[in-house]
Amino acid sequence: MRRRDLHDTAAGLPGPRLLPWTTPEGKPCYLSTDGRGYLSTLADNIESVQLGMGKELLEYARDTTAPGAKSLSATEYRWLACRLTEALADALRVADSRGQRLRDPEEEEADEGA
Repeated sequence: MRRRDLHDTAAGLPGPRLLPWTTPEGKPCYLSTDGRGYLSTLADNIESVQLGMGKELLEYARDTTAPGAKSLSATEYRWLACRLTEALADALRVADSRGQRLRDPEEEEADEGA
């Protein structure tokens, strides 16, 4: 979906919001919203938790891979790699969702000129 498809330029309202969770089949979930309401607040809170967990995981990974740190077992390194992969996927989804909600600079100029 392209950025300009996500804006209802006639009404000036943002289009569907990519939510920080998926369907059981792994498909993206979207919410038609004005940015307020229970589900928008829930999505904001979940994004905050996801980013916070990613930050903590990154700190743990840095400590684990620092020079002189105690070596982990292969199983522990695999666990760390899996959790880092999940955290990166969450962070990219949050970035994508927030990026889609940004107005296109060209659209802003056209709105200002009108």
